[in-house]
Amino acid sequence: VQLQASGGGPVQAGGSLGLSCTASGSIFSLPSMGWYRQAPGKQRELVATISSGGTAHYADSVKGRFTISIDTAKNTEYLQISSLKPEDTAVYYCHAEITTLTGDQLHTMDIWGEGTLVTVSS
Repeated sequence: VQLQASGGGPVQAGGSLGLSCTASGSIFSLPSMGWYRQAPGKQRELVATISSGGTAHYADSVKGRFTISIDTAKNTEYLQISSLKPEDTAVYYCHAEITTLTGDQLHTMDIWGEGTLVTVSS
């Protein structure tokens, strides 16, 4: 099971960008997915999470500017970012809570994707 993120890149302040992340492999269910970010010299922080049912939570710093969504049929989450600020510059990591089925055993694990860099210039 793995996550593949895409959509990062350079953008000017005030602009918009969309990120996507797709889970692949032997997946029984996707209880939740999310996005985290790590700015240079800082710890990784939560950006947003979303349940398979569509319930979303956001960090205060991104509320009103970032929108997370999920397409469970495609095992894909999206992060639409608008009104970008230089302080949004970071490596963005997708995360998923994934349940697999082996025989008759369900196993839930946390999976991280490789980061995608978003660079916001002023």
